Amino acid sequence: MIYADNAATTQLSDLAFEKMLPFLREEYGNASSQYSLGAKAKRAIKQARRQVADAIGAQSSEIAFNSGGSEGDSWVIHGVAAQNSGNPIHIITSCIEHRAVLGACHSLKASGTQITYLPVDDEGRVSVSDVESALRPNTKLVSIMLANNEIGTIQPVCEIGKLLHQRGILFHTDAVQAVGHIPLTVGNLNVDFLTASAHKFNGAKGTGFVYIKSGLALPKLVFGGEQEQGYRAGTENVAGIVALGAALEESVAMMDSEREKKNALIRNTICELRAGIPGIIFNSENAERLPGILNITFPDASGEAMMHLLDLKGICVSTSSACTSSKDEPSHVLLALGLSKQQAKSSIRISYGRYNRVEDAKEIVLAICNVYGKIVASKVARKEESIHGKYHNALSRDSLRV
Repeated sequence: MIYADNAATTQLSDLAFEKMLPFLREEYGNASSQYSLGAKAKRAIKQARRQVADAIGAQSSEIAFNSGGSEGDSWVIHGVAAQNSGNPIHIITSCIEHRAVLGACHSLKASGTQITYLPVDDEGRVSVSDVESALRPNTKLVSIMLANNEIGTIQPVCEIGKLLHQRGILFHTDAVQAVGHIPLTVGNLNVDFLTASAHKFNGAKGTGFVYIKSGLALPKLVFGGEQEQGYRAGTENVAGIVALGAALEESVAMMDSEREKKNALIRNTICELRAGIPGIIFNSENAERLPGILNITFPDASGEAMMHLLDLKGICVSTSSACTSSKDEPSHVLLALGLSKQQAKSSIRISYGRYNRVEDAKEIVLAICNVYGKIVASKVARKEESIHGKYHNALSRDSLRV
């Protein structure tokens, strides 16, 4: 099997697995317990918190662990709205955000919150001037993702944050796809809240974190105990948190070499596919993008058919975000770029990761060209069969008239 859907999830790294394993078996104490077994778990969480803080240029006290990006996005957006309950507030986001952000905004809109969804250009980039034009006296939060999960486009978060802080407006970025893959520090990004998920950078599924800038706060997410800075009650997922810290530290250490390798894989894939399939489109090709992500639109071929046929060859790619791929609807991200519904449904995403090699990219290109050729040949054959059928039917009708 060749796995090339790392934007959906990544393989747990050997180091992360090694670090988390003792906390699944021998070191299974509750971090809130006072005896030594619990104290070891508490120290492990403290170390992981420090690893995360160091990786994003934050303080340990600004990191709260949770179950992942969707929970974090919902917590920040609903939390800011709750802090302003009783007043009609305005929130700004973009039309290509992850469904976690769009869903949270949609639910708030139903209860009276004003929401503005900013457009993007044909490369998937939000305009800073559009953000400024959309601001209102009651704008309390702007949520713009750092990098898109379907096309990889990196947003001008630093410039947006600078603008918002001059106006005293809170700024959240969904950095789930970016953390561990591109250099970032929360200070340079000018953000107040940042959300991330471990399984996107070779950590374990079911763990993530929220950065909450010092001096700010969010309402309690879960009641019952004082875990996670008092925000999220419940016994911590110690093993997952330990794996998260180790995976992020490792990803940051490998970032430069991995970025260079994945960008080379993307360049080679684009070159070979462009030579093999006339009319192919690489979405957001000229934008500043995350390393390893490539979104492709094929002429006259269903993306879903491509994906399933590639799967039969042992190659894993996707048609869109894993959170929306089960729905029979075109990608909202690709539609926002200006693609037609048919074009959006004729697209797949390749996302290379740490364990992909040059040989994988070559096999993927060969398989795509083969599968695409079969789909086109099948469509031509069906068209010819339809034409012949109509011709014979016409002859039969003419013979009856005679």
